Amino acid sequence: MTPGINAARKASVPHTIHEYDHDPASESYGTEAAEKTGVDPARVFKTLVVAIDGKELVVAIVPVTTMLNMKLIARASGGKKAGMADKQLVERTTGYVLGGVSPLGQRKQLTTFIDDSALGFDTIFVSGGRRGLEIELAPRDLAHLTKGSFAPLHSPPHQE
Repeated sequence: MTPGINAARKASVPHTIHEYDHDPASESYGTEAAEKTGVDPARVFKTLVVAIDGKELVVAIVPVTTMLNMKLIARASGGKKAGMADKQLVERTTGYVLGGVSPLGQRKQLTTFIDDSALGFDTIFVSGGRRGLEIELAPRDLAHLTKGSFAPLHSPPHQE
């Protein structure tokens, strides 16, 4: 298994593993995860690594149906400005490939923020550490495992 799954097992945190056949042509890993696991997309969260003030890396965990609000993640982390971290730096720091970055079992423990909408669910889904692998667990267990905190992090969904 992956370091993320192993971290949940080692901590004896209740969780469920969901595997599916990842389609390399899929444009959105999170949307694909929701569709292939048959779960409400609002319960599937993506793991994003963000650079705060051009130096400190932090993790933002937000619903796949939303966009991370850079002002909100900067504010939550006590910084002034946020931007997506360099892809190669993300892979080197976390030990995971993009599209399979898990908030659990990262090579280097980064400060983690979880969108507070997660608290509206008994369990949420996050990447288990590779494409086609999701781990379902309680939001507070995720916060415990990552030493994370809850904050509003996403912009309202786009209205069409």
